[in-house]
Amino acid sequence: MDRWSGRVALVTGASVGIGAAIAKELVRSGMKVVGCARSVEKIQKLAAECQAAGYSGQLVPFKCDLSKTEEIESMFASIKAQHKGVDVCINNAGLAHPEFLLSGKTSGWKNMLDVNVLALSVCTREAYQSMKERNVDDGHIINLNSICGHMVVPKADAHFYTCTKYAVTALTEGLRQELHEAKTHIRATSISPGVVETELFQRAYSENPEIAAGIYAHYKPLEAIDVANAVIYVLSAPPHVQVGDVMLRPVEEHSVNLITE
Repeated sequence: MDRWSGRVALVTGASVGIGAAIAKELVRSGMKVVGCARSVEKIQKLAAECQAAGYSGQLVPFKCDLSKTEEIESMFASIKAQHKGVDVCINNAGLAHPEFLLSGKTSGWKNMLDVNVLALSVCTREAYQSMKERNVDDGHIINLNSICGHMVVPKADAHFYTCTKYAVTALTEGLRQELHEAKTHIRATSISPGVVETELFQRAYSENPEIAAGIYAHYKPLEAIDVANAVIYVLSAPPHVQVGDVMLRPVEEHSVNLITE
């Protein structure tokens, strides 16, 4: 990670869970991390914790609603003005609504598409343009995907969410192809964890908290730091090595019990 010291990373959805863990580990590794979320109070607290711990990097909180393209573009403009640009973009932000295909609410579907697919794509485009205009040829774009991006699990209220993660799989591979055609050494990686103990399920099932609790009842899930460590592994690879896809899941998890028991 030495070559990333002092360089700028954007981490979306950095206020809690996986995003917060990633931001913390990158700051520990000496990077300047712009952590964005709709509410920045938790990121501000995390930034203070990183500073108190004496980490060599810096966490810069930034308020941004990723469902609004104009706010994403404004964020990148601010990063350019204040920090020159982005060298690493980690598209971590994502959300899930338990909406069935046969009876789900259009608003829930649209919200998932806006954040999980469209915001990821806008951030990717803006990050690439930031790298290109500064002749950064060794940047990295990492998309936080899911096991659900590779299999359709037998849980009906997760099917539309699964659709958005299949899109992330396609977008990451498409990105790799376009980067190759552009003759750049900027790398693209998809990281697909199984069940991770974060606030994703608590938020998705806020009206039925017993469902969220039950997801973690049958086996030990991954922790946010496990995914953050995967990000560090990917970024630590030598410049000539592209870690295209990483899948990690709890030892006891399999496709039958994945978020269903």
